[in-house]
Amino acid sequence: MKFAIAVFALALTAAGIALAAAPAKAAKGTSEVIEKIVKTDEEWKKILTPEQYNVLRHEGTERAFTSPLNKIHEKGVFVCAACGLTLFSSDAKFDSGTGWPSFFAPIDPAHVTTKTDRSFFMDRTEVRCARCGSHLGHVFPDGPKPTGLRYCMNGVAMKFEPAK
Repeated sequence: MKFAIAVFALALTAAGIALAAAPAKAAKGTSEVIEKIVKTDEEWKKILTPEQYNVLRHEGTERAFTSPLNKIHEKGVFVCAACGLTLFSSDAKFDSGTGWPSFFAPIDPAHVTTKTDRSFFMDRTEVRCARCGSHLGHVFPDGPKPTGLRYCMNGVAMKFEPAK
């Protein structure tokens, strides 16, 4: 039954009908409930640059070593470029050498969702914004301590907000 409802909701959203989705369940160990944001493709196109739209809404990837976020080393937070949800702290950022901003953990596990991505003949874990469903990048099990994870994010998928 849940599958049928999910397929129906996805079909309506694809048709351009914005749904008032139920809040996402909080991740284990957190109490925060993330209210969903649903927009039509036309609404996303109005607020995102073409490159952001391609990455965030169509699972594109920016070219490696092109993001200005790679060079940011000051204190602050990285937020979703589409909806402003806080995603990563600068304290979790590290230089992975891959050419994309990398983090060992999200600011709150409830702020991101993951799903299996089998595109390009690979098995990867895609990372999405929990509020708006935007594609952010992928997470890999080859990161530093303490998590051993590498959240390899597209820079255009985020904006940096310096600490006050």
